Amino acid sequence: MTSSSGKGLERLAAEVHDCHRCPRLVAWREAQAAEPPRRYRGERYWARPVSGFGDPAARLAIVGLAPAAHGSNRTGRMFTGDRSGDWLYAALHRAGFASQPQSVRRGDGLQLIGAYVTATVRCAPPANKPTPQERDTCEPWLEREVALLERLRVVVCLGGFAWDSALRLRGAVPRPRPKFGHGAELAGERFTLLGCFHPSQQNTFTGRLTPAMMDTVFARARELAG
Repeated sequence: MTSSSGKGLERLAAEVHDCHRCPRLVAWREAQAAEPPRRYRGERYWARPVSGFGDPAARLAIVGLAPAAHGSNRTGRMFTGDRSGDWLYAALHRAGFASQPQSVRRGDGLQLIGAYVTATVRCAPPANKPTPQERDTCEPWLEREVALLERLRVVVCLGGFAWDSALRLRGAVPRPRPKFGHGAELAGERFTLLGCFHPSQQNTFTGRLTPAMMDTVFARARELAG
């Protein structure tokens, strides 16, 4: 099962990398690569859609919003090369889901253990705000990834945008609509949703999200994943 899942995810990743369906996002991701901040000048940017990353046998998936302009859009791996990723992978390492606490670049030796990291939108959007049409165009990639993760039992949603996408993955959205919150939990037939504040700087710098808060979410995820 894991072998077929892995091959399926590899084929899907190749499709994701070649996507040009959203002209605004294509133009933005390439513009950021052409005029990077001084600290990244001289680096070769990925500047393409970013596929998910992790263990094909994952029982846990982590879903974010979209690649960062100078994070994943630069490195080509989800939550890699920016401070949000520093927080996320450190937390995954503490919880036993990652082989090391840093995610610097593709090929840096990082392996995920029973976990898979992805996002709703695959290209860096201006101001981190994809349009509803861009979201809807991109969500089928997430649907296909989740279908290929045959052992999936828990989805941690980093922020309300990811929570709403994960709700749609489950089919008909319950009424009243379940609200996102840090530590929110929604059981389901195939997988349980867990809410976690996004490890963006606006949350981590202000203390709205702390390492202990992330650890609590991932401890619960491990409990539910079995």
